[in-house]
Amino acid sequence: MTAHTELRLLPWTGPDGKPCYLSTDDTNSHLSRLADTTEAIQLDLADNLVAHALAVLNDDQTDVETLRDLSTDLLEALRDTLRVATSRGQRLPLPKPAAQGGNDSPRLPAGAFG
Repeated sequence: MTAHTELRLLPWTGPDGKPCYLSTDDTNSHLSRLADTTEAIQLDLADNLVAHALAVLNDDQTDVETLRDLSTDLLEALRDTLRVATSRGQRLPLPKPAAQGGNDSPRLPAGAFG
């Protein structure tokens, strides 16, 4: 499997807010497994937050402060989810050109969907 990059974007940032990367060929290393677990937790939290957001937005009594807090939480979850999507997208195999037995339509492995 040929990846787009040899570096893996990790699901967290450094203390200065800059992205962190992992360089390894071992997808079962301790740090790779930690990153996988962190991604799964982030996606699960985002999913739960969407359900919470729907409940808050359907409540006519929701105050402005609650909406502001919800917006902040949704922004953080979206940022985490985009980082996970970017990281996973960078690790997808490059499609084969049609001349090498590939076809022109994009194909994703089942593992790309969690």
